[in-house]
Amino acid sequence: MIILFYLSSGLFLGWSLGANDAANIFGTAVGSRMVRFKKAAIVASIFVIIGAVVQGEGASETLGKLGNVSTLAAAFTVALSAALSVYWMTRMKLPVSTSQAIVGAIIGWNFYTDNPTDIGTLIKIVTTWISGPLLGGIFAILLFMLVKRLLKKARLHLLFRDAIIRYGLLMVGAFGAYSLGANNIANVMGVFTGPVNLPVINLGFISFDSTQQLFFIGSIAIAVGIITYSKHVMETVGNSLMHITPEAAIVVVLAQSLVLFIFSSQTLSDAIQSIGLPPVPLVPVSSSQVVIGAIIGIGLYKGGKEIKFNILGSISLGWIATPIIAGLVSFFMLFFVNNVFKQDVGASESSPVHEYVIKMDSIAKSAQQKDTILFNEQKSAIPEENLKSDYLDKNNEDSVDITMVVFGSLSFLLLLLVIWFTIKIRKNKQKQNRLVQNLENKYLLKIENFERSLEDYKAKQSDLDKELKFRQNEMVTMAMNIIQKNEFLSNLKKEIIEIKSSVKDHDARQKFNRLSLMISQNLSIDRDREKFQMHINEQNSNFLRLLSEKYPSITENEKRLTVLLRLNLSSKEIASILNISPKSVEMNRYRLRKKLKISHQVSLNDFIREF
Repeated sequence: MIILFYLSSGLFLGWSLGANDAANIFGTAVGSRMVRFKKAAIVASIFVIIGAVVQGEGASETLGKLGNVSTLAAAFTVALSAALSVYWMTRMKLPVSTSQAIVGAIIGWNFYTDNPTDIGTLIKIVTTWISGPLLGGIFAILLFMLVKRLLKKARLHLLFRDAIIRYGLLMVGAFGAYSLGANNIANVMGVFTGPVNLPVINLGFISFDSTQQLFFIGSIAIAVGIITYSKHVMETVGNSLMHITPEAAIVVVLAQSLVLFIFSSQTLSDAIQSIGLPPVPLVPVSSSQVVIGAIIGIGLYKGGKEIKFNILGSISLGWIATPIIAGLVSFFMLFFVNNVFKQDVGASESSPVHEYVIKMDSIAKSAQQKDTILFNEQKSAIPEENLKSDYLDKNNEDSVDITMVVFGSLSFLLLLLVIWFTIKIRKNKQKQNRLVQNLENKYLLKIENFERSLEDYKAKQSDLDKELKFRQNEMVTMAMNIIQKNEFLSNLKKEIIEIKSSVKDHDARQKFNRLSLMISQNLSIDRDREKFQMHINEQNSNFLRLLSEKYPSITENEKRLTVLLRLNLSSKEIASILNISPKSVEMNRYRLRKKLKISHQVSLNDFIREF
């Protein structure tokens, strides 16, 4: 049970990691409703445990080289310092990296215990903090180009494309959870691998050593954080730095997963080293940093206009502040645990802390022995006042220990007070920023709704224009058919009249007269013309209504003429449709122009079409 108590700080850190970093994997998928949270949480939990147990040991060895935390009390304090730093900075809305927090806490332990910090390992870790986002950006650009080309060539149906994106997000998220567990479990349980030695569990077909058992326990804490607290983060994450599409989300998660996998795969590192290249450093990498690098990479590929560069300032501040704050918290907490609770925090034998503790112990023992001798041999001979004076003088050296403890406690409380004031000021500022942001969001939402309504209106207007053009073409076609038929009948009537004039037989002339009369009646009573007139009146109902409202004296024949002019028909074509002479059409045009009060400089057709 005592081991579980000491592991509790690491479990708290694991829970925080799961609650926050799971959003880097499934945040866009869940936030856009492409994947349900329940399914995302189950997949992420399973694969983060597998990745931690199977491939988590490589990055843990690098942290051990940075600082080999040797006692349970020290490991507990270092992990708790990192967890509190992550918690405080999360409350302050600053970007957080558990990798940077645990590294800063280990360096704080090195400073307090006077253990050497491996500068080469530290440089290697800091280098990956820079190379990780760069690699994420490069991978994201290459993958984004590949995905765009594949989708362009595939020309998938919208529903089929949507299904592929859903399953793609799920599979890439599973790989991302595996890589997160493999790379970041060292942040959670890496400091406990030295002081904790659990017996090997042998199941026959597989065995788990002490490190794997610790990683399994830590990955369970990460999974619990994913299931219990990551839903809200997932539903609100995704577009703070730049708006990204579901296709871009797949690319971002895959790029992040590849980077985390590369920096935690011992097999890949050995394979690269075998061909003569330098090995890949197995270092815990911040998934948040890699995601940001991937998003910026896609944004730069698109031209950089969509990136919110003002947010990069606060992100950079968080990256710099996280290890420093974690180191300071670790240093003062170690002092408190070492001097108040008298717990061994693993100070080296040559360190001032170790020498100070030995010196204090020897002073205490010497003072106790002297007090005993004086009390036994000189109790009756020395007056009570002198005995009290001598006892206080001999305990002056002990007061050094108490002074140091008080000083350390006050320093630690002062640090907590400074942090509390910082958080308070930050909260007030954030409250003001939230008010401003809410107003901006409401304004932007109104603009977005207006733009969406405008786009919908333009789309509807475009559809109406297409429909109107189609109807107009249909009316013109119908008019042409009527014109051609009337011309044919008129020509036929002329031919009949000519033939009749050359025929002298009375009966034949009577038949030709009847035939000519039938053609004239067909021209006068034309069903196609009536149908055509009904259609054009229906299509131009709004136009005719407005025309009647503005010019109440306009007649039905004049209305009929205006709708034919709207079709851009000539006087001859109008005459054929109305079965009147072109001269009559011109006279009607003159009367219509006069009634509409149109000047001679304005075309009648243009005026009617623009009415």
